[in-house]
Amino acid sequence: MEICSTIVVKLHYKEFGAGEPVVILHGLFGMLDNWKSIARQLAKDFWVITVDQRNHGRSPHMEDFNYKLLAKDLSDLLSFLWIPRAHIVGHSMGGKTAMQAAMDYPDLFDKLVVVDILPTHAQGGHQEIFKAIRDIDLSQIDTRGDAEEALMVRINDLPIVRFLLKNLVRTKSRGFAWKANFNLLFEKYDEITRPLNIIDSIDIETLFIGGAASNYIQPNEWEKVKVKFPNSRLAMIPDAGHWVHAEQPEKFIKILTTFLNE
Repeated sequence: MEICSTIVVKLHYKEFGAGEPVVILHGLFGMLDNWKSIARQLAKDFWVITVDQRNHGRSPHMEDFNYKLLAKDLSDLLSFLWIPRAHIVGHSMGGKTAMQAAMDYPDLFDKLVVVDILPTHAQGGHQEIFKAIRDIDLSQIDTRGDAEEALMVRINDLPIVRFLLKNLVRTKSRGFAWKANFNLLFEKYDEITRPLNIIDSIDIETLFIGGAASNYIQPNEWEKVKVKFPNSRLAMIPDAGHWVHAEQPEKFIKILTTFLNE
């Protein structure tokens, strides 16, 4: 059951540059700092706003969590910033937030960019990550190295472990805490991976960018999505996985800026 709140959530955000506004939404387990390098490059030509979505980064932890609420959070932020329309870029979970917002608040959009995700059911596979994180007793962690070692035992993928550890922060008592609300995200995981219910077609000019080594965008699914996004195109970047913007930043920024400047 979807619940739409009237509460205005004060999201944490950062601004870069000046010009036409571009809003960037991170994916699951992420935060706005994951996009800092891309934002700084875009800031040569655009006013870039990177955002921590609810239950991530420095934004509030909330019990309610679904894509309609995330889309409303985005709409409220743009209203707070006095931005009537923007280019909106979303990666993975952030891409689904952006697509939901395109349904609920189409007038907010100039262009839409969806990075390595489709509105169909997203693949799972994060259960082991959730378990590894939730099994760590932070009261027994003295250093970031201790946390890295504990996660490596379960995950054994150093880039992913270091990505996750960006969520680890020192508390005032010199202990550690997680920025992301991992317990709530675990409870809402089915909500995060569910398909979006797109009834009417979305006519916003849209670019889907995928990593050729990722399996989040399948050719047979793309053909179905194209029907719902008739004014869209797909760009696949070679030698890139799900974190295409981090793995091939130069190719990614070239494709993105070309589209935004058209």
